[in-house]
Amino acid sequence: MTAPETVPEIQREIEQTRERLGQTVEQLAAKADVKARAQAKADEMRARAQAKAAELSSRVTQSEMVQYRWPLAVTGAGLVAIAAGLIWRQREN
Repeated sequence: MTAPETVPEIQREIEQTRERLGQTVEQLAAKADVKARAQAKADEMRARAQAKAAELSSRVTQSEMVQYRWPLAVTGAGLVAIAAGLIWRQREN
């Protein structure tokens, strides 16, 4: 980088340096804000936990549905067998 020679060039370089310095200060302030970073991390973890809880709840609900449906299926099959037996007996008599 060559040294600026005119006053407008020097002023432009000063403004660019100020802009870069301001951005650097903002980045450092964001890193130093431990409370905000901790809150953001807590929010992220809370969202992940809620998503996992919803997924597990869905799995449990599906599992419970299977557990409650098999007795119904067995009962239905039993009723069909009894009905078939009664019909068979009536036809033989």
